[in-house]
Amino acid sequence: MTDQTSNQKLLLAVVQAQDADSAHAALGKLGITLVRLPSVGGFLGRRNTTLLIGLPEEKQTEAVAALNETCRQRVEYIAVPLESAPLPLPAPTPITIGGATIFALEVEHFEEV
Repeated sequence: MTDQTSNQKLLLAVVQAQDADSAHAALGKLGITLVRLPSVGGFLGRRNTTLLIGLPEEKQTEAVAALNETCRQRVEYIAVPLESAPLPLPAPTPITIGGATIFALEVEHFEEV
C-alpha cells in the first residue's frame, strides 16, 4: 500500500468522443496517465469521453495545453422549428460544440492499494 499526500491534482476533462484518442496520445507523450470513461452530453445527447487525469501540480499547465491543442470546437447545425411559420418547418440553427471542459480538483490524499 502506498500513501501519497504531495501536491496532486485531479483533472476531469470532458471531451468529444472523436477527440479522445488524440487527447490520450498527447497526454501520453507527456508521461501523464489517465482513465477514460464514456459519457453522454445532456443537451444534445452527443457521445463524450470523460478523462480522469491524476498528476502533480507542476504538470497541470502542460496537460491543459495538450487538451487545448487536441480538442477543438466545431459548429454543427440542429433543426429548430420556427414558431411563427404557418407550417412547422425546421430552421437550421448553428451551435458550437466540442473543445474540452476541464475541472481541476485538489487532491488532499490518495492511496494505491
